[in-house]
Amino acid sequence: MSDPIAPDPIASDPAGADPAAADPPGRMLYPPTPREDTVEPMFGIDVADPYRWLENDVRHDIAVRAWVDAQNATTSAYLDTLPARAAIAERLTALWNYERLGIPEQRGGRYFYLRNDGLQNQAVLHVRDGLAGEARVLIDPNNWSDDGATALAEWSPAVDGARIAYAVQDGGSDWRTLRVLDVDTGRPLADEVRWVKFSSIAWTRNGNGFFYSRFPEPEADAAHQSLNLNHAVYFHQIGTPQDSDKLVYATRDRPRLNHVAEVTQDGRWLIVYSSEGTDARVEVTLLDLASATARPRTLIRKLEHNWQLAGARDTTLYFLTNLDAPRQRIVAMDVASASRITHEIVAEDEATLESVSLVGDRLIASYLVDARSEVRLFTLEGQPVGTVALPGIGSAAGFAGEGGEPETFFAFTSFATPTRIFRFDSATGKVTPFAEPQAAFDPSDYLVSERFFTSKDGTRVPMYVVHRRDLDLTAGAPTILYGYGGFNISLTPTFSVANLAWMESGGVYAQASIRGGGEYGKAWHDAGRLANKQNSFDDFIAAAEHLIGQGITTPAKLAIRGGSNGGLLVAAVVNQRPDLFACALPAVGVMDMLRFNRFTAGRYWVDDYGDPGQEASFHTLIAYSPIHNVRAGTDYPAILITTADTDDRVVPGHSFKYAATLQAAGIGPRPHLIRIETRAGHGAGKPTAKLIEEYADLWAFAARWTGMAG
Repeated sequence: MSDPIAPDPIASDPAGADPAAADPPGRMLYPPTPREDTVEPMFGIDVADPYRWLENDVRHDIAVRAWVDAQNATTSAYLDTLPARAAIAERLTALWNYERLGIPEQRGGRYFYLRNDGLQNQAVLHVRDGLAGEARVLIDPNNWSDDGATALAEWSPAVDGARIAYAVQDGGSDWRTLRVLDVDTGRPLADEVRWVKFSSIAWTRNGNGFFYSRFPEPEADAAHQSLNLNHAVYFHQIGTPQDSDKLVYATRDRPRLNHVAEVTQDGRWLIVYSSEGTDARVEVTLLDLASATARPRTLIRKLEHNWQLAGARDTTLYFLTNLDAPRQRIVAMDVASASRITHEIVAEDEATLESVSLVGDRLIASYLVDARSEVRLFTLEGQPVGTVALPGIGSAAGFAGEGGEPETFFAFTSFATPTRIFRFDSATGKVTPFAEPQAAFDPSDYLVSERFFTSKDGTRVPMYVVHRRDLDLTAGAPTILYGYGGFNISLTPTFSVANLAWMESGGVYAQASIRGGGEYGKAWHDAGRLANKQNSFDDFIAAAEHLIGQGITTPAKLAIRGGSNGGLLVAAVVNQRPDLFACALPAVGVMDMLRFNRFTAGRYWVDDYGDPGQEASFHTLIAYSPIHNVRAGTDYPAILITTADTDDRVVPGHSFKYAATLQAAGIGPRPHLIRIETRAGHGAGKPTAKLIEEYADLWAFAARWTGMAG
């Protein structure tokens, strides 16, 4: 994450140079942001919220749009002064220009997969008739919009491979529109399903239709801000209008539940998972699709544990669960039995079990061992029968199966290894390459090391450190430290063109697997959420101190970066230790911890953050909420906030209010800017051209303030 570029587009500052010296105090002038006298009493505290008007939807509020335009103009004018920016963009474009394939799905002897030839804004869906068949283009979203911001999102072929249902995502929004294509002719059918969000596409065995999840149509002008309530599962029959779709499952008495449907490989059973937040706590409902009169029946009651289907054999369903197993295990349930008793197939291990799939006659179980993948094989009785031979230390994903066939595919990636696709035969254990991209660098030029550091309370935390093998670290190097630390999400080795460009130019990339994630199971997650959230921040600070203490970098050369919950992480840590960093890059962050649950998907996050409407949670949240803890009069690092006007996951008002708070606080001479992308959302579906532009801006800014650029 090839050879160094010559001339190096990110040249080093002279030894000992102060990056702040070239920008004298008082130089940075920001657009004025009007303040209001909004104050909300909460549990005996009057909480000022002077920039609440910036929560209004930028698409419909003229004042917010004018503020966004003024901020973007100021940020662009500053970025235009950075000499390394054009060279970084040029190198990013060259590095991005290599063929990339996704994991294939086999249906009816046809193989469906995504392919990007290098610089296409959106990946193109291809199909082959047979594994060795000639590939042909099936769906090319690059023709859907002039700016490349309309993307192909989820897609699912019917069991016989004759049709494919796919989701259209416009401008980065979480909303989807589902359409259907005839695979033989390549022609779209008339079917259209709207207001789909947080949904699977689950075909019936005979291919006459599919199950999906949607919300009611929102009120006018409220689609990107209103709370998501009354999720429901529907069945769409091919060739019929959406208003004829059959309601399959809903809980009108519990409007906060989400419902996602899955059909077993044999087509016999429909599984509906119901959840209320982001925690792995679900109820499971079963419907026998073989019976026209069958009614949904509850398999798992109460929102207490994770249940995830691995596969089915007749009336036996195999599940991954954390019931009595914080690091998860595999159990089986005979759904023909009224008792619904489970029996253990594979016991909990010291490693964290992440996913399981039934392929052929094998259970393929993917584990995390110190934040890297290990894939083990078991019989249906739970006997271990070896492991999948992975190419090295990294992350493996995939292993989906169809019917009773032993064939499956998986992807493997690492920090210095672009994603490769492999075919795996679960009967023979044979691994064969399907797609191995040829990128314009040599992975052997990079050194990947895993190390452990000690956090404030003595907890041992893993971190990966990656850089050019020949990099001189005697004086410390410009470094980007990345973190997330929330929602049971694990950070594992992953290839990034952007990170490669940073490292190729002499930078270090570090990734810390802090508490709040899922690297070590439920206990690791619990230790970094709710009242324990400060542990995530302490871990990240300790990661920075470790990098500095080991001589890898210095405070004057250290940048931190994170997105979404990671944006919150970066902003909170900057408030707590502004002296520790030269630069901060918070992206699409949750910045107002007292109002996050009032917009779109924010209500789900109370599982990790707590409910600001409850007194105990309120006091925890206000203690670290980024916009409520900016330390006026204290010198802060340089900050470049990034968000997008169509982000309906973490609404951009969070970042708008944070930027306004920083700019008004008098926190030193370094720039505190916001970059607001247009027709983009939380990240998914962002076109390649926009990604290159954004990273060129981020890396030029980080290079300037870590002493890498002159």
